[in-house]
Amino acid sequence: MTNKKLSLQNRVFLSMILLIVIASILIAFVTIIQYNEQAEEYNTGRLLRKERAIRHHFDVEISNTTYQVETSELKTIFKNKIFELAKVHNLEIGIYDLEGNFIVSSNSDFTKDTIIRKIPKKLLKNLDNGTHRYVERETRNDKEYQSLYTYLYDQKAKPIGIIHLPYLEDSSEKDKELEEFLVRLGLGFLMIFLIAFAIAFFISSYITRSIKEVSTKISATRIFKTNQKIVLKDASKEIHNLVDSYNSMIDKLEESAIKLAQSEREQAWREMAKQVAHEIKNPLTPMRLTVQSFERKFDPTDPEIHYKLKEYSKTLIQQIDVMSSIASAFSDFAKMPTAKRELLNVVEVVKHATEIFTEPYILFYADDKKIIANLDKMQLTRVVTNLIKNATQALDDKENPSVEVKVIQDNMNVIITVADNGKGISDDTKDKVFEPKFTTKSSGMGLGLPMIKNIVENYGGTITFTSTVHIGTVFTVKLPKQ
Repeated sequence: MTNKKLSLQNRVFLSMILLIVIASILIAFVTIIQYNEQAEEYNTGRLLRKERAIRHHFDVEISNTTYQVETSELKTIFKNKIFELAKVHNLEIGIYDLEGNFIVSSNSDFTKDTIIRKIPKKLLKNLDNGTHRYVERETRNDKEYQSLYTYLYDQKAKPIGIIHLPYLEDSSEKDKELEEFLVRLGLGFLMIFLIAFAIAFFISSYITRSIKEVSTKISATRIFKTNQKIVLKDASKEIHNLVDSYNSMIDKLEESAIKLAQSEREQAWREMAKQVAHEIKNPLTPMRLTVQSFERKFDPTDPEIHYKLKEYSKTLIQQIDVMSSIASAFSDFAKMPTAKRELLNVVEVVKHATEIFTEPYILFYADDKKIIANLDKMQLTRVVTNLIKNATQALDDKENPSVEVKVIQDNMNVIITVADNGKGISDDTKDKVFEPKFTTKSSGMGLGLPMIKNIVENYGGTITFTSTVHIGTVFTVKLPKQ
């Protein structure tokens, strides 16, 4: 995958925002739970208070009744009084016998009442606990109910019946308060979120500012250039340790770069010295053999002595010329003469360079008769002649040899191509073509193409090539007009 990871600043920012959001959700969640628990405790406590008050009234009625206080008389005792009690306490009241059978209720509408007709046996068992009180919760018609069951006692604390108090939990007021509180809490969280958003952005930017500066400096670090050290005034201890390590690395890097450059220069001179020595030894060997042979065979009385002396001198002069050409080649490669730019007609200069060669298969083409560019005439001629020379040497007794030299232009550049139908360049040697000392020829020092590349790049141009073995090679030189 591409590098789409979040930056440290974004991670810090999003982490802080996420923390605020999670905290807000948790607070809202806990608030709702707390409100629900408070509402439940409120309703339960209210029901228990009503139970105590109703039980007190029942005790008063039982103590003041003229009827015999027993289960069979409960309906008679509370037939009318139960409505008065229900009205006083604003709560429905039902009375059952000890078997759970219905006796009397304050709700006269039996079709819609909340009074059950028969108390289940399971519920009766739950009533026989230590407190002789049982509260059952249920939901009917989307409404929450609490049903309290407790024993009704006579004056001697003997159970004579069961009181049923169905209580509708009215949480509308609490729900309204909860809704209003959540709205206020939401507005408060919105303000907190906006403030936290700004603070998180500031803190994340502040935390990562130093890291960004360090990252930028590290990205711009190069071995062969002057690298600036990092100076931070307000940063954490960890960042300061990182900066100190970076600055120490820069010092070591500069020392290493100096040593490496010096080592490369020394190695380059050693390689150059080896190459010069090797190339000079090549003509020295035949010169030595020629002198030794002439010394052994020298006879002043020989009638052909003058002819032999001439041949001997000719051989030495040829080898001396070879040595001179070697010295000139190394001199040209090591020290390129300063370019003398002038406005010249590239078509004319390149055409003149091709006319130096006498081979009939060397052909010249140009799209325009005049292409003006600001170049050095001698260097341009050297580039073209070297490329043509390499092209002719690659033909290797080709049956139908061909070298085509073309000059074209675009808006900003002059383009020169030299194409041949020679042996081509193999894939394993293409990367070495412009390296000094590399050559595929039996003679030569491999300095021609590196020298051309040096000239072209000094102008800000490029030199490239395409080649196919046994088909040919095309070198393309692109030089800016200005």
